[in-house]
Amino acid sequence: MASTISFIIWVLFVTDTVWTQNVRQVYEVHEPGDWMIEDFDCPRECFCPPSFPTALYCENRGLKEIPAIPSRIWYLYLENNQIETIPEKPFENATQLRWINLNKNKITNYGIEKGALSQLKKLLFLFLEDNELEEVPSPLPRSLEQLQLARNKVSRIPQGTFSNLENLTLLDLQHNKLLDNAFQRDTFKGLKNLMQLNMAKNALRNMPPRLPANTMQLFLDNNSIEGIPENYFNVIPKVAFLRLNHNKLSDSGLPSSGFDVSSILDLQLSHNQLTKFPRINAHLQHLHLDHNKIKRVNVSVICPTSTALHAEQDVFIHGPQLSYLRLDGNEIRPPIPMDLMTCFRLLQAVII
Repeated sequence: MASTISFIIWVLFVTDTVWTQNVRQVYEVHEPGDWMIEDFDCPRECFCPPSFPTALYCENRGLKEIPAIPSRIWYLYLENNQIETIPEKPFENATQLRWINLNKNKITNYGIEKGALSQLKKLLFLFLEDNELEEVPSPLPRSLEQLQLARNKVSRIPQGTFSNLENLTLLDLQHNKLLDNAFQRDTFKGLKNLMQLNMAKNALRNMPPRLPANTMQLFLDNNSIEGIPENYFNVIPKVAFLRLNHNKLSDSGLPSSGFDVSSILDLQLSHNQLTKFPRINAHLQHLHLDHNKIKRVNVSVICPTSTALHAEQDVFIHGPQLSYLRLDGNEIRPPIPMDLMTCFRLLQAVII
């Protein structure tokens, strides 16, 4: 039990790191005395707060070009403008940049000069959401930790795009135009530390191949995925949060072992075409099966086998760990079988 709790705490810690590291960095304030007065130049199109000398605010100003970035800048805000290109010249002196927000502009791949981004050797966060990109930009700096490309027109991932991005922990490609042919077997090669991969709202019919081994959060909602290959999760043994809502999964499209994967803590399969419960692991804590075609709750199928529990007797003092089960939007009629509660003694909420 102690090892399970430790693992969950570790997962939550890592998840919090992925999502909130950017927030902590924003508020890292440097003393104005660290900078020479003559270094405190500010592009006339932008705002430079004296109390935050490492930040440059140029958002919502109708800019069509990126101004020259002073050498002291760590955090650059250029969102919601009319910028179409990313040339090298504005960044010539910006060797300290950690954060660039270029969301909601008109940037295309043709508008990105080849060395403009790769020259930023300390860049950690790059936001390019809501632009006109048709492929993942490349080359990118090896230092990058988060790449946000949601709501573009990305349909291509050129070979070798991620080969040097070993520090990347989060890749967001949701709401693009990705098809199955966008991926090769080595597409994600090089992403040794990737923990969160978001490819929701694309046009995938198959699960993406050969995902990075350290992937912990995989979001594939709102695609057209019909099946999951046998042993698919063997290559991502750390996956803890798996979302496949709004796809076309059927009973025949699931592997024989279902989702009997010890690492998965949160499994979301809402709005699919399942008629029965998939096989699950005793470690699973949250299960979303709402809005499928399930007609009855067969506890003998859904309850992890006694053999599996016996093998991990020291871990499961209270039996299977499921605490939340959502079944509304199916064809199930109450009451819920009492043996469901007998199996899942930690169950706190059942929505039916």
